[in-house]
Amino acid sequence: MAPKREKEAIPVVELDSDDDNGAGVGAPNQNNNASSTGAPPQATSQPQQQPLAPNCQTLDSRSFWKAGDYAVGPTARPYIAQGQLEHARVHPKFLHSNATSHKWAFGAIAELLDNAVDEVQNGATFVRVDKIDVVKDNSPALLFQDDGGGMDPEGMRKCMSLGYSTKKANTTIGQYGNGFKTSTMRLGADVIVFSRAIRAGKATQSVGLLSYTFLRRTGQDDVIVPMIDFDISGNWVEPITYGSQDDWTSNLKTILEWSPFASKEDLMLQFEEIGAHGTRIVIYNLWLNDEGIYELSFDDDDEDIRLRDEAAGGKSTKVQQKIQSHISYRMRYSLRAYASILYLRTFTNFKIVLRGKPIQQYHIKDDLKYLEVKTYRPQITTLNEVIVETTIGFIKEAPDLAVTGFNLYHKNRLIRPFWKVTADGSSKGNGVVGILEANFIEPAHDKQDFERSSLFFRLETRLKQMVNEYWKTNCHFVGYQPIGARNLQKDQTFKPSVGVTPKDMHLDQTMAGLSANVLQNDSRTKSSEVVMSADNREPMSVDEICEENIQLFMRCEAQVQKETELRQTIENLEKELEMAKRKSAQLASYLETKRKQKIMKQPTETV
Repeated sequence: MAPKREKEAIPVVELDSDDDNGAGVGAPNQNNNASSTGAPPQATSQPQQQPLAPNCQTLDSRSFWKAGDYAVGPTARPYIAQGQLEHARVHPKFLHSNATSHKWAFGAIAELLDNAVDEVQNGATFVRVDKIDVVKDNSPALLFQDDGGGMDPEGMRKCMSLGYSTKKANTTIGQYGNGFKTSTMRLGADVIVFSRAIRAGKATQSVGLLSYTFLRRTGQDDVIVPMIDFDISGNWVEPITYGSQDDWTSNLKTILEWSPFASKEDLMLQFEEIGAHGTRIVIYNLWLNDEGIYELSFDDDDEDIRLRDEAAGGKSTKVQQKIQSHISYRMRYSLRAYASILYLRTFTNFKIVLRGKPIQQYHIKDDLKYLEVKTYRPQITTLNEVIVETTIGFIKEAPDLAVTGFNLYHKNRLIRPFWKVTADGSSKGNGVVGILEANFIEPAHDKQDFERSSLFFRLETRLKQMVNEYWKTNCHFVGYQPIGARNLQKDQTFKPSVGVTPKDMHLDQTMAGLSANVLQNDSRTKSSEVVMSADNREPMSVDEICEENIQLFMRCEAQVQKETELRQTIENLEKELEMAKRKSAQLASYLETKRKQKIMKQPTETV
């Protein structure tokens, strides 16, 4: 898209930031007073900004988990124009506390990737994730850019506000209208957004600044988001004003003062990077870890972004090296590994480009052996029956690696990776991995887990049952001895209770009666812990107890379902009976009418 020329008739004040004050990005120019922090266009009816508080400070800590530890001082009562109602305000501290929902930095990055993936329906073909350098202080910044439909001025304001979401389709991942704020504030103290869009034939470009540093250092007690918009439909770039020209200029001045860009020309260059439409997000003043080092590492791999505190360091054994090479471990610290399994289905015309190199999607099931597909029908109150298919199998490294768990996706997005449902301390299920898409349960707000609902617990029980069933019939393929088989060795004998002969005993009773030391002799299986009954006559292993509990739970679930079906049948029969009674009453009324007509007709014929 050819660069637009700015219309000279529109006066725009251009300001340069002071690069030599030594305070980093967002440090105010000491020659400017605090009234330069203009309110956003939608708030032009409010009075001018309060002057800078004399006791304002820089951020107490650049560590994310400590950045919210500060006392909130007294706030001034806001001015309310006559005839207007008071409204609740959002304190800047909420931006930080809201972002703490992301315990894991990669979870925050995934939220921003989701926003780009949702733009596929608007024509997006890529999302670029990269590290750029801030000229003002030579610090690293995180860049996200896509070529989707972009945001018009209204969309930009909804993006910067809390709780607004225009994503109503069943295919979109986002739904709460909170992901952008939580994710950007989790990664850095400040973010600036550039977006170009075409709506109803009108082309616009917008800039929005969400700066925790600005809000803290100017002593704000409400979240102020400076934004400016341009109309680029014609040959000129024309500012869009919602109040006075001074309001627009004040917003521009605040953006230049607290963003990584020193002039309006630098801002305009960011739009040329976007093209005709799309969004460009720059997160700067990135958070540090407790050691004062950037939480995200850009130097370990030029084609990757890594979590410094998660990566393994020092020497490791061969076994540890095997474990660390598996995707279940690498995804903890490598963004390239995590993003490769983040989406279940292969993109057809979309790619994630990380630091200049596209990410190759990795399908976990492609590396599984002895595959089986199991179905699950969750009991939900919907008209259409839901059938969930689960692919389950052994990892190719089994039995050498004890990697296990289910990878749960929701609307194509990985929510819970390698979820271990088997008991700790048991080798049952080692190497068994499953994949399923659970759209019938709702993810948590950080999209790293699911809400703890009854549907979730029923799913957990069913997955445990799947592992038990699969293990029974397939564990011998990778060298494990099936449960029970070790108890049938010829050199093992069992003495039944008095009065009971082996002929009268059931096979399950025979296995349950084996002594504890026999169960513990199997070196390949750790699931041999034995629980004695109260009378010490029927020892059972922990695995057998777990399996029996699962069976009892499933029988209970079946009874509940049967009871529900019977109640529905009763309701249907009652409705049919009621309809039959109505038809009977109508028929009786009809016959009574006919009888009366016949009686009245007989005297007439006699006369």
